[in-house]
Amino acid sequence: MDRLFLDANVLFSAAYLSESPLRKLWSLPRAELVTSAFALEEARRNLLGYRPEAVRLLHELCSRVTIAPEAAAVALPASGVELPEKDRPILAAALTVGCTHLLTGDTRHFGALYGRRVGGVLVLTPAEYLRRRRTERGRRR
Repeated sequence: MDRLFLDANVLFSAAYLSESPLRKLWSLPRAELVTSAFALEEARRNLLGYRPEAVRLLHELCSRVTIAPEAAAVALPASGVELPEKDRPILAAALTVGCTHLLTGDTRHFGALYGRRVGGVLVLTPAEYLRRRRTERGRRR
């Protein structure tokens, strides 16, 4: 089973657009969705600035997401991981709760990590994750 850590921008996008393709994540078999209170609050704050009516939908979506406890000051793997201070808690939370994947659309800060495993967590865009799942399912048939 995949444990998918959802970054704030994934939560934001899923709530912002009622027909968002990201909603597919919520119906995947054998996948547990995880986020942190930190990421949830960032998504909520951003929605309030752009589309306040979507905050209710964000909370509905997150009722089906495991909210991980905040990671204590976890040292990030030294394998060339450079992240701004505000993004470190996202990766740290994904590592702390044993997620298999970190899904983020933050290309500016996480782009250099796309397709890489960092401390056992594979960093991908949601679209790439969904594409890989379709490919894997096709191979099993």
